[in-house]
Amino acid sequence: MKIIIAGAGEVGFHLAKLLSYESQEITLIDTNKESLQYAETHLDIRVIKGDATSIAILKDARVENSDLVIGVTSSETSNITACVIAKQLGAKRTIARISNTEFIRHKEEVGFTKFGVDELISPEALAAEEIKLLLDQAAFNDSYEFEDGALTMVGLTLSRTASFVGKTVKEAAEIFPEIHFVPIAIQRFGTQYTIIPRGDTLFKEGDNVVFITSKGGDEELCGLTGKANVDVKNVMILGGGKIGYKTARDLGKQINIKLIEKNKERSFDLADELPNTLIINGDGRNVDLLEEENLADMDAFIAVTGNSETNIMSCLVAKSKNVRKTIALVENMDYFALSQSIGIDTLINKKLLAANNIFRYIRKGEVIAMTKLNNMNAELLEFKVKATSIVCNKLIKAIEFPRTAIIGGVIRDSKGLIALGDFQILEGDLIVVCCLPQSIQHVEKLFL
Repeated sequence: MKIIIAGAGEVGFHLAKLLSYESQEITLIDTNKESLQYAETHLDIRVIKGDATSIAILKDARVENSDLVIGVTSSETSNITACVIAKQLGAKRTIARISNTEFIRHKEEVGFTKFGVDELISPEALAAEEIKLLLDQAAFNDSYEFEDGALTMVGLTLSRTASFVGKTVKEAAEIFPEIHFVPIAIQRFGTQYTIIPRGDTLFKEGDNVVFITSKGGDEELCGLTGKANVDVKNVMILGGGKIGYKTARDLGKQINIKLIEKNKERSFDLADELPNTLIINGDGRNVDLLEEENLADMDAFIAVTGNSETNIMSCLVAKSKNVRKTIALVENMDYFALSQSIGIDTLINKKLLAANNIFRYIRKGEVIAMTKLNNMNAELLEFKVKATSIVCNKLIKAIEFPRTAIIGGVIRDSKGLIALGDFQILEGDLIVVCCLPQSIQHVEKLFL
């Protein structure tokens, strides 16, 4: 695919990096010479210095032959304008990063697609949605929903007391035949290798395991692994920026929230805009302040300041006070490998969330949704089966599926199903597949 990315900031560079690994033809546009030089020396891409809203610059980038134009500069106005112009000049599809989430809520009403913007994404809104989902599934360290929860991906670390530790996948399935979940990826403790489990794969203590669950499967998992999926009633948020604000706004009517913001003027603004949230003006790095505000009584602690180190350290303080759920926003992707060892439940990254959201437009076949597994070298893809798809009308066991990929579940008529070998796939089914990078192209061909 020929892809033009407008904006060489954190999200743009990260996208260019991921896409260049897949041999996509990438052109990166930015006005900042230093950002472009760094990208050009580190990635196999073409760079153009200039304003992405310039018709001349877009023509230089050969926009008329482009499959996808992605506007991810820091200015939402520039992103929308670049996408509109690109579409008029012949770009097949456009995606604009925006900060005003009103645009997303009223997308159809305003008619963005009519004047050339196919998709709108907000990394901050995606992060807030991720936090909400993680609080709903508080027992797990990773979570993602397909089709409004018909199937849910959850990740957890197996403790010694988990019922199936020491058993193979096949043995566990025989002992618990009525289960509504299936393992789709395993990372062994202390390693960076991702395993796609088969019948003879052994569950071990310390394994970080990702499951696909249908309705009720999360509760079964909690029971079998000794986890407690308690209701979250009291939450402390550190940082009143866009993510902290959106999280408090979305959750404030259901749970008790305390939000700590360092900037005094911003604190007053938040108090006016969030009547259901207690706003505290103070430095969240001050342990005495956290203790005075009853940190130990919180069910969850969410650190979303602009400083990754502050977020990590404050979450560690919360863990030391036995707060059940800790979530930290980090900018450095390298921190993801440390999340389990340092004791924080979940790390989230805006760049990764935005990239996941955009990546489904890169994949072949009719990809409905897609996410990369945290700290694992694997992707979860949701395909829609067409009449022409190779898998259509076949039993799962009759499909030549690569060993580095696995079907996690099927959604049929809005109902999530854990599908085994004798299940027949039909046209219109939504299939959730977990695969390692080397098997993605093979899997895509099955759903063309």
